[in-house]
Amino acid sequence: MAYDAAPPPRSGPDFTAPAPPTTEEFVEVQGSSEFGDLRRTYRSFAFPLTVAFIAWYLLYVLLSNYADGFMGTKLFGNINVALVLGLGQFLTTFLIAWLYSRHAAGRLDPRAATIKTHMEGGPTTLGAPRTPGDARTEADA
Repeated sequence: MAYDAAPPPRSGPDFTAPAPPTTEEFVEVQGSSEFGDLRRTYRSFAFPLTVAFIAWYLLYVLLSNYADGFMGTKLFGNINVALVLGLGQFLTTFLIAWLYSRHAAGRLDPRAATIKTHMEGGPTTLGAPRTPGDARTEADA
């Protein structure tokens, strides 16, 4: 990917490193409704999917241990139920990773970027840009 502008300097007289956020700023952002919304969005996706996958995995393990006849049932040729369900474990793992990637890119990353921009001192919808009286001034940002 080509860019028209040169990257900002990382050292030298034109480079001003932003001051790191203070502990109070982290606590403030952690208590913000935007951060709570980010956490809620993550949890509403991750927790149910995790529970569903663990249940699916435990079902496979229990069937493998206690339902020999069922798991040994041949579906076609030398392919039995155990092999199909075992391969299904791999498929669901990749499916969940793909779904999470899409979810994170569409719903989590933009919200996290807004919070990050706010923490770095830029203007965001999370709050107004820092004023000169704040711990970090506009010159620091």
